[in-house]
Amino acid sequence: MNRSLPFLVAAAALCAPTVASAAEERAFDVPKGSLATALPLVSRQGGVSISVADAQLWNGRVKAVRGRMSVDEAIRRMLAGTEARAIRVSATSWRIERRPSPPPKVARRATSPPKTPPSRAREPDNLVAGPGDEIIVTASKTDLPYASFAGVATVLDGGDLAFGGERGMESILSRMATVSSTHLGSGRNKLFIRGIADSSFTGPTQSTVGQYLGDIRLSYNAPDPDLRLYDIESVEILEGPQGTLYGAGSLGGIIRVVPQAPDPDRQTVQASAGVSLTQHGDPGGDLGATVNLPIGETGHALRLVGYMISDGGYIDNPLRGQKDVNRVNVRGGRATFRVDAGDDWTVDLGGVYQSIVSQDAQYADKNAPPLIRNSMVEQNAKAKYGLGTIVVMKDWDGLHFQSSNAFVSHRLFERFDASNPNDPPRILDQRNATRMFVSETRLSRPFDDGLGWVIGASILDNRTRQSRELGNALVQMPLTGVANRITEFTGYGEATVEVTPNLIAAGGLRLSHASLDGSGRDIPLDVAFAGRAETAHRSETDLLPSASLLALPVRNVTLYVRYQEGFRPGGLAVDNNFVRRFRNDQVQTLEAGVRFGEKGWTPFDASLSVSHSRWRDIQADFIDTNGFPTTANIGDGRITSITGAFAVRPTPGLSFELGAVYNHSRVTELFSGELRTIAVRAAAAGGDVGITIPQEALLARLGQIPNVARYAVRGSFNYAAPMGDEDLRINGWANYVGPSRLGIGPILGEGQGKYLDTGLAMRLGDHRRGLSLTLTNLFDAKGNRFALGTPFVEGSAGFLTPLRPRTIRIAIDVAY
Repeated sequence: MNRSLPFLVAAAALCAPTVASAAEERAFDVPKGSLATALPLVSRQGGVSISVADAQLWNGRVKAVRGRMSVDEAIRRMLAGTEARAIRVSATSWRIERRPSPPPKVARRATSPPKTPPSRAREPDNLVAGPGDEIIVTASKTDLPYASFAGVATVLDGGDLAFGGERGMESILSRMATVSSTHLGSGRNKLFIRGIADSSFTGPTQSTVGQYLGDIRLSYNAPDPDLRLYDIESVEILEGPQGTLYGAGSLGGIIRVVPQAPDPDRQTVQASAGVSLTQHGDPGGDLGATVNLPIGETGHALRLVGYMISDGGYIDNPLRGQKDVNRVNVRGGRATFRVDAGDDWTVDLGGVYQSIVSQDAQYADKNAPPLIRNSMVEQNAKAKYGLGTIVVMKDWDGLHFQSSNAFVSHRLFERFDASNPNDPPRILDQRNATRMFVSETRLSRPFDDGLGWVIGASILDNRTRQSRELGNALVQMPLTGVANRITEFTGYGEATVEVTPNLIAAGGLRLSHASLDGSGRDIPLDVAFAGRAETAHRSETDLLPSASLLALPVRNVTLYVRYQEGFRPGGLAVDNNFVRRFRNDQVQTLEAGVRFGEKGWTPFDASLSVSHSRWRDIQADFIDTNGFPTTANIGDGRITSITGAFAVRPTPGLSFELGAVYNHSRVTELFSGELRTIAVRAAAAGGDVGITIPQEALLARLGQIPNVARYAVRGSFNYAAPMGDEDLRINGWANYVGPSRLGIGPILGEGQGKYLDTGLAMRLGDHRRGLSLTLTNLFDAKGNRFALGTPFVEGSAGFLTPLRPRTIRIAIDVAY
């Protein structure tokens, strides 16, 4: 029997009674399910003929298609994310066939042109951001195309982030000039975007950057958990504020990590293993695996991810006779079980766990030989992060419903050297414990036919305890700690409307009501009897508006202007064994920008944006008169940020990128009496005794807002080409980070930055297996990423955190 006969019969059966033009819009109402059930509906409703060239594709699951659109668009949406593709045979007929297996992914960024190897290595149907492919900003919560998004958004491809070795947040930092971080160590850092930075320490203040896994918030006022980016679809970075959609803690912006979803149609196994050698240090290694398991024939699936990483140490401590003391071990995993509940309802049950153990601190002495620290104390740290999630989704009639719910447990232990000169060793242990429940439910109309909107409500309950103990290795006495709790109820909405074909307007509003409670812990008896201990309770309500306009005056030119607000609630902080309050702070930002070119259609694209922010009642951590970190509203500030990006693709397999940012920040008004006292004491130490220091002089001594480089520049290239039956890909990058200050106040006013970070990654292989080689810190630069070692030792200005020395990694990866 002719093997092609069943397929010809299927094609004839799918012929529609009426014929339609491919460009003509039709009304579609096709539920998700198997291709065998969905395809006849698309054919009949679209009035076209569709044949299937591979019988095994009939049982594959496809997505729902609803709304008015062209047949082209309906077929594309139906097959999105599957292993099938549609080939147009004539004006009214299509053929569906199996998609060729793709080679390793190439970077996909909202600020970059498509990076595709020659046609030999990648067929046109698989172009990244190529013709017909739109980059969708899903973090907009209305699936807004980037071409219609008024603001700065960057989309990093998950495969690109893992290319050359998974490095967690370091992978994002090396690709983004606008994102910066402190560098206490993995699992202990704070992130900053667009110059909105508060301090070097993780205290009661809420983060200025919102971090999300999918639509689940990862933390509130805890440090970056530094979850490793295995099996990630993409990472979206939206520069802030993003208060209307994401609320408190998005002053600088958000970082949204989108994991790969369970696939009910294919069983797959992927694994990678690498060995690394660090110059001047110990070797390391990494191992990661991903398994996708369809469960039955009902659309259920389970996806499992596990990994182990050990980064070799490279800091020596001659005082204790130890070498390479700062090894870091990471263990973690992620699981997602997807349930097809029927009638287009989907339920995802998920869990994440990660443990980070740092055997010693990452800093060195500034005045010692390179990579040397003389410390009498082993300063280890442990971070444990756990997350449980339930996400319920449904699509119907062009609408999307989603309810995302999660419980977070985050524990961090840190040990600091608190020894005084010529005294026995002394240690300070600090423990932070965070428990958070968060739930968000929203209904949205993804942007289509000139309209998109979202309305939602959320509940957040976050409880944090910080405790401290001071003493020696055998006996320690508790110091005053603090407990904070915040419960927040929020409602929000935003709409995007195409006013004319060349003008898009958006506006939104968020109303938040927060209830805050705080109390001191381990308060000394004399302080408690004196009535100086403090327990606080208060409520506050905030209204956050947003508005934007986007215009396309001429082809390949986009102009936009945007206004947005953000805030952080107040809380309690420890100060000299007392507990004191700090108020909420607010940011108002006006941004304007221009973009040139279209991704996938023009040989280059570029963007330029300028933003100006007013920051009122800045919450910041600083060193008090006893040498301990504390938190207060230090004053008001202003930040001007200019960002630019340029990308060009001279050939299909070669592309270049260049990005830069300039930040000008200043504390414009000072109203912290504690900082005034510190500044005056610093002036006296410098010989300015008995004089009155005016406000302008105090502001000059405090300097710029901390931890954000005044300027940063990043450049990279990507090259891909076939080599026999294999594909070769090379990626190189160089990042220069300009000068910044460690913190607020003269004690933390030490300079840092002014270093160059470089890297080169190569891979030879196909989509089934590959061999890769990665070199980082090509010039073995030392640099000073972070000028804080321990805040409890006199002369803390004598510390620096160097880059990891030159490191080579060799790895293999397989997929089945």
